[in-house]
Amino acid sequence: MSATDSPCAVVLAAGKGTRMKSELPKVLCPVVDRPMIHFVLDALSAAGIERKIVVVGYQADLVRQELSGRKDPIEFVEQTEQLGTGHAVQMCRDALMTQAGPTIVVAGDSPLIQSDSLKTLLDHFAKTQPSLLMGTLKKDDPTGLGRIVRDEDGNFIGIVEHKDATPEQLAITEVNMSTYLFQTPDLLSSLKQISNDNAQGEYYLTDCPALLRKSGKAVDALPVLKPCEALSINNPQELQIVDETMRSMGYA
Repeated sequence: MSATDSPCAVVLAAGKGTRMKSELPKVLCPVVDRPMIHFVLDALSAAGIERKIVVVGYQADLVRQELSGRKDPIEFVEQTEQLGTGHAVQMCRDALMTQAGPTIVVAGDSPLIQSDSLKTLLDHFAKTQPSLLMGTLKKDDPTGLGRIVRDEDGNFIGIVEHKDATPEQLAITEVNMSTYLFQTPDLLSSLKQISNDNAQGEYYLTDCPALLRKSGKAVDALPVLKPCEALSINNPQELQIVDETMRSMGYA
């Protein structure tokens, strides 16, 4: 594929979703009578992102088969071992080598992602040209989520996971929602530097912001996401909540 200045999306869709109590890959579990990943891909299309790379893993053929009927072309990259979010994006390295424009990384299990939030993120990125811009949100109850730490002037310093946060940091309501917009060369260079020296032995995309800042690159976070985009799906109960929310918003 030829180099392009248009943005590209990497959609993380390799997980099994063990707590979903379903044999289906998590991204194929239905909300509003449709596999949830379709809503993510639709939002990306509505935001003007034409090139989409979907990282598949668990029951990869099922995901490929489900998405083969879409009108928008989808590229697939396989993550044969699930070794973390950073590892998933590392699998896209060859596909991204020709990507001159920015790359947005989103989760395939976030069906409430909003196209206007993505557009705002893309517009801000185009104006400010940071190395990385994260889409964040302010959440009344941020329990369990990574906090966005800023300095006195409001500049982004880093992400602190809930379990590692001080009491002062636990009071922060701005949280990381795993929506990242990178200058593609900076994404590729930071992916080379991440390590799996952690309790899970996995490679985390959340390590990239600190690595980029350490190398003198500009990293920013924009609290542009809406409260509905904070709804996660990790078990059947949360799936039901998201389904009901989407129906009330007119998705049905």
